[in-house]
Amino acid sequence: MNTENKKKNNEKYLQDIFYMKKTIKIAKNGIYTTHPNPNVGCIIVLNGKIVGTGWHKKKGGPHAEVYAIKMAGKLAKNSTAYISLEPCIHHGETPPCCHLIVKSGIKRVVIAAIDPNPKVFGKGIKYLKKSGIDVSIGILAQESEKINYGFFKRMVSGIPWIQVKIAISLDGKIAMNNGESKWITGEQARHDVHKFRAKNSAILSTSNTILQDNPKLTVRYTDKIKNRNLYHIKFSPIKIILDSKNRIQPIHNIIHKTTDPVWLIRLNKDHNIWPKHVKQIIIQKYNNSIDLKKLLIFLGKKKINTLWVECGANLFSNMLNLGLIDELIIYIAPKMLGHTAKSLFLDYKNIKLKKTPTLKIKKTIKIGSDIRITLEPSYKWKK
Repeated sequence: MNTENKKKNNEKYLQDIFYMKKTIKIAKNGIYTTHPNPNVGCIIVLNGKIVGTGWHKKKGGPHAEVYAIKMAGKLAKNSTAYISLEPCIHHGETPPCCHLIVKSGIKRVVIAAIDPNPKVFGKGIKYLKKSGIDVSIGILAQESEKINYGFFKRMVSGIPWIQVKIAISLDGKIAMNNGESKWITGEQARHDVHKFRAKNSAILSTSNTILQDNPKLTVRYTDKIKNRNLYHIKFSPIKIILDSKNRIQPIHNIIHKTTDPVWLIRLNKDHNIWPKHVKQIIIQKYNNSIDLKKLLIFLGKKKINTLWVECGANLFSNMLNLGLIDELIIYIAPKMLGHTAKSLFLDYKNIKLKKTPTLKIKKTIKIGSDIRITLEPSYKWKK
C-alpha cells in the first residue's frame, strides 16, 4: 500500500470515529425508555454533511435507522450510515431495518458492534453485504456495548446485569441498632439514586427492607433527571420483592400507593386478593430460602436487562459470596454510627484475610456531602 492510500485510509478511519462518537451520543437519548431493547443511534452522512439522525426511543416504536432515513429522504441515496448496533434482519414488533437500508440506496454502512441477539448476530451484516453495500464493523464497539451492558449480558449469559446500591457511614454501618437508617446520606445522593432506578429494568429488594422502611421504590425527582432529548419518562421499573415467608401484605406502600408492576417472589402463594399490578411468582428454594440463581435465570427469560438492588446486609452478603454482583454502588456519608450499629457485611467465621472478597474501584465521585464509589467484584457467577 503506497503512502497516498495509507493517508486516505487513515482519514477515512478518523472520519468514521468522528461520526460514530456522535452516533453513540445520540443513542444515549433512549437510556431511560428503551427497555428491554438496546440503545441505538443512527447518523446518515452525504458528502461530509449529516443529512439524517435518529435513535430508538421505546420498545415497539421505530428503530433508529427508520428515523434517520426518513429525515434524510432522497439524500440517503449514495450516503454512509453510521449505526451503533447491527441493524435487525428479523420481523419483530417492527419490520427489518436492513430491508429499509437497502431500499433507501445507502451505499456504505459503518457498524459499531454486532448484535448479540441470536435472531440477528451477524445476519444483518451478511444481508447488507449480499445486497452490495460496503460494510465496516467494529468502530467504537466497546463504547456501544458499554451503553447496552445489560442487553449484552442477558443475550450472552441469560441473566441481567446486576448493580447493588448500599448507603453506609464512614465506619461501614448501614443502620442504627434499632434499624433506623433515614437518612444516612444527604439529599443529593438520594436524588442520584433515582437516576439509577430510572435507568434499570427492575428494582430488587427484600421483605425485610419493606417491613423496616415501608418504601414505595418509585422513580421520583424526574424533573431533576436530565434526559438528553427531554423525552418524557414513562417507563417504571418492575419492583421485585424477595418474600419467602409471605410477609408483604396489600397494606404496604409498595402495593397500595403505586400502580407500578410488583412481583412478589415466594416459595408458596397466599390467598390474599391482590391488585392487578401485583403478581406472586414461585421460585424454587435453596437452603430453605429463595434460590437466587434460579431467580436470575427467570428474570433473564422475562427480558430483564438490568437489575438495581436495594437491600440490607443479608442479601448483599449472599449476593457477594455467590458472585452475583456486576457492580457495587456505595454511597459513603461523613458520619460515624458506632460499633453497636448494623454492619454492611455479615462477619465471616474462621476465614483468612487473603480469601476475603476483593473489589476493584472503577470510579469515585463526590455527590453533595457524600462520596459515591463504583466497585467491581473480582469474581462472578456464570449461568
